[in-house]
Formats: sequence, C-alpha cells, structure tokens
Amino acid sequence: MTSSKIAPFTFNTTPSVVFEPGSSKRLGGIAGRRLGGRVLFVTDPGLRRLGLCDAAIASLEGEGVAVTIFDAVEADPSRATLMKAVEVGRAARIGGVVGFGGGSSLDIAKLSALLCGSDEDLDAAWGVGNARGPRLPLVLVPTTAGTGSEVTPVSIITVGEEEKRGVSSPVILPDIALLDAELTLGLPPAITAATGIDAMVHAIEAYASKSANNNPLSRMLARQALRLLGANIETAVSKGGDIAARGAMLLGSMLAGQAFANSPVAAVHALAYPIGGTFHVPHGLSNALVLPHVLRFNAPDAAHLYAEIAADAFPSLEREEGAQGRCAAFIEELAGLSKRVGLQCRLREVGIGQQHLGKMASDAMKQTRLLVNNPREVAEADALAIYRAAW
Repeated sequence: MTSSKIAPFTFNTTPSVVFEPGSSKRLGGIAGRRLGGRVLFVTDPGLRRLGLCDAAIASLEGEGVAVTIFDAVEADPSRATLMKAVEVGRAARIGGVVGFGGGSSLDIAKLSALLCGSDEDLDAAWGVGNARGPRLPLVLVPTTAGTGSEVTPVSIITVGEEEKRGVSSPVILPDIALLDAELTLGLPPAITAATGIDAMVHAIEAYASKSANNNPLSRMLARQALRLLGANIETAVSKGGDIAARGAMLLGSMLAGQAFANSPVAAVHALAYPIGGTFHVPHGLSNALVLPHVLRFNAPDAAHLYAEIAADAFPSLEREEGAQGRCAAFIEELAGLSKRVGLQCRLREVGIGQQHLGKMASDAMKQTRLLVNNPREVAEADALAIYRAAW
C-alpha cells in the first residue's frame, strides 16, 4: 500500500514502554514517583488468587506508596464495575492508577484514571474524541498478549445486558506500558491462542483499514507485529514456558495495538462484538470465529492488501503467485492456524444456534464506528451471510 503522496495523519501512542522480563517486580522503582503516594491497583480476582500481582504491589509499597486494591474486574466489564472502582479510588483519595491484567482490567483502569482525575461525565465521554480529562497518572501492565490495550486510547465497557460502548481518546493513553513476559508464562493454551489471534486481527485490520488516518507508521507496525505473532504463536501455545516466544507475542501484541490505535479496526471486530456481548464468548475467540469469513467477503476489494502482508505472518506464502492467489492462501492459513492452536472454529461449537444469527447481524450493524473502516461496505444481509458461513 504505497503512494507518492503521503496523506496527513495523526499518530498517538503511549510515551514510555518498558520491555523486560521480570520488570513488574520493579514497578515501584519504575513508576512509583510518577504515580504519587496513593495508588488504585486494578486487577481481577483470578490474578489475585494466583499471586501474580504480589511482587508488583510489594514493589510499590517498598517505595512508600499506599496501595488500594480493586480486584473485582470481570470479563467484558460492566459499567457498575467501573463505577465501583471509581468509588473505591475516590474514597482512598488516590493520586494514580495501575492497571494489571488482561484487557478488561486495563479498560477499567483507564476510565478510573479519567473519572477520578476529573469531574468528567461518563455519558458525555462515550465515542471518539469526547473525553476531555484530565486523568490521573496511569501505568498499565498487561498479562495477556492480545489486546494491546496498554498502547490504545480505547476502553470498552458493557452497558446494560449486552451493549458495549467505548471511550476513544488520547487522554486515556497511559504514561507507561510495562511489558513483563514472565507474567504471561502461566497463561493456559486456550487463552494464549485466542489472545494471539486477537492481536493478529488487530494488525490485519489496521493494515487494511479504510480509515482516513491509515498511515505509514501503523502499516509498518502491523507488518512487524504479524512477523512476531505468526512466528511465535504456535510455540507459545504448545510450549508455554518458552520465555522468548512469550516475549515475542507480548511485543507483537503491543505493536499491533499501536497500529490499530491509529488506523482503526473494522468488520471482524464489528461482527465479533455480538458474539461476545450476547453469548459471553471471549473476545479473541469471537474474532477468530469470524476472521476468515470476513476476509473472504472483503477479498474483492482488499485482496491486494492481504497479499502484501501474507508472507509477514506466514513466510511460506512468499512463493504464492499473484495477489488473488496469495490472498486466498493467507485466508486459508489463518483458518488453519485457529485449528492448529486448538480453538473452536464454528459458531455452533460455542453454543450459538442458527436462530440467533439474524439478531446478531442486526446488532453488528450498530458498530458503525468500526464498519466505516472496513475495506468493503457491509450491509445487514452481508453480515448475516458471514455468520451463516461461520456457523
């Protein structure tokens, strides 16, 4: 995707990234001064039970920081959970926030820092560019290699029973992203696989995004992300103790996050949201279930783009002749990868009946902020056909 004239763009990202195995044990020394004397530490109950947070908390306390722990974050976190975290943070008169965990914990941490640091009205902050801040100092520590949330200006919250709403604003980018591959060593194979595919989707959609802000930096980062993720995902799934593979996945996830934070994702995510929101399928698996089918739908308009990145993820595809052939082979490789890493590959395998597909297609159409970025326009009938193909 080259041009003699580079279109204007804006690129925002986290200003400081620390990539080092074991670095979370030095969190206090790295970030304690920036965070202030009282910190809200946002995580989930599973990580607390595993003791994965203990060294980071002790490191903060060793620097004289008073740590208030909020460990009630659930998957697809609710507005009620967010407001409880904010209530706890305000009661403790915090001066900074640490998000520690998967994308859900990081999303709650971002908006906790925003709402505790200002009198922002959450309902006025939904959407793109509406959050004004200021926010409190914020450090994010991911424990999965998938969402890239530590470098994205987005937080997704479940409102009501099924609806997901997002805040997208550079204001909620953290001050520091701390990437410690040791924290991902205990991830089960299924979570490693689903989050890894999620990161690959971020890179693919960022590269092919129709967004006016699709830019050379995002495309470069997306390609490097696919090289790291494609080369390491199967090793990370099958040999979970391989720290080199885990580190490559964590870095690849972050690079993909930087890419799609500035060149936004599209129809794969739009069609994945009803799967997660209604049937509580993990986000990465929701993406994997529709990925090859959305790419096949997009191919008439995006084959040349998918052909350009095919060999980044799967070097053997360098031998494929022509854009159409390479694109088709790329899509088949992605479908095969999901099988090889042990993910369910059909909607019916995660409890979705054919009778649900119509409502899912209708719900996907609400994701206008994503669909506008898709290389090919998606109508409700198209979404239904994609779901049927994935069923």
